[in-house]
Amino acid sequence: MARGVGRVGCSFSSLNVLYLLTVNYQSADLIQRLLRSLATTAWPDWECVIVNNSPTDQAIPLLASTTVKVLEAGANLGFGGGCNIGLQWIYDRDPNAIVWLLNPDTVLPTDLQPDALSRAVAFCQEYPQLAIVGTCVDDPNGMGWFRGGKFNPADGDISVQCVRPTAAGDYWETAWVTGCSMILQLQNFPACPQFDPAYFLYYEDFDFCRRYAALGMGVTDRIRVIHYPSSITDRNLDLKVQHTVYSYLLALRRHTRWPVFSYRLGRILGHALRQSGRDPQKAIAIIKGVLKYLVRQPPRDSSPHS
Repeated sequence: MARGVGRVGCSFSSLNVLYLLTVNYQSADLIQRLLRSLATTAWPDWECVIVNNSPTDQAIPLLASTTVKVLEAGANLGFGGGCNIGLQWIYDRDPNAIVWLLNPDTVLPTDLQPDALSRAVAFCQEYPQLAIVGTCVDDPNGMGWFRGGKFNPADGDISVQCVRPTAAGDYWETAWVTGCSMILQLQNFPACPQFDPAYFLYYEDFDFCRRYAALGMGVTDRIRVIHYPSSITDRNLDLKVQHTVYSYLLALRRHTRWPVFSYRLGRILGHALRQSGRDPQKAIAIIKGVLKYLVRQPPRDSSPHS
């Protein structure tokens, strides 16, 4: 397999190598489905790196092959922590590589784009100035699930746009890209890019993109994936709510000012109060997420956005 030649004068052969990176947590069946979609694409030089966050998952090591590398995390490090292991492994071998992060619960639309991998490489070769590339993501019914990320630091709104901008060209600007399908051109990063380990699940992709946004970022519809939403995290809805609340508060504290954070925290607590009569279990999960944030995070005067 071709390797990079250093950070200056990136070779054409290095750009031909495409690494797919995914993180496993009790999702071997989903990763098998993803690998089947990869195997049907018309691109000969790819390698899939699976970071195994489930030490007891006996099915994952069996997936290793000449095109599939399994890295053992040793514990459940969360999505970002698992990605960090894979990114560092790839970067150490090829600091000019193209890395495509994919959720285990995604597949490539081989019926519509049998050349998805070659499309990804061609797009990166055509737009080498983009460090972070988001693809269009559809749900299994073909409806738009992701066409870009929105962020308003004035009020703390972090949201997804599901419709392609009408005046967009080959790609359009975005505030952030979903980690569900994120392509990284490592040659544009001054060092190996890493997710913040303070995020265990949710909003780690938003934080990652905001920290590296100045390096160049966009979304394209020349590449698509299909996502089966929440097929993993919905297995434990209470933990999902806790992680969502905790990570959202952390993202706000890192990327907005104190008044905005306070306003959003008040709204979350108000929502928990309203839920206490209709769905007390969800209300408790929301409060647990808030308490987890308050216990783990430093005081507000340590934040650069205070």
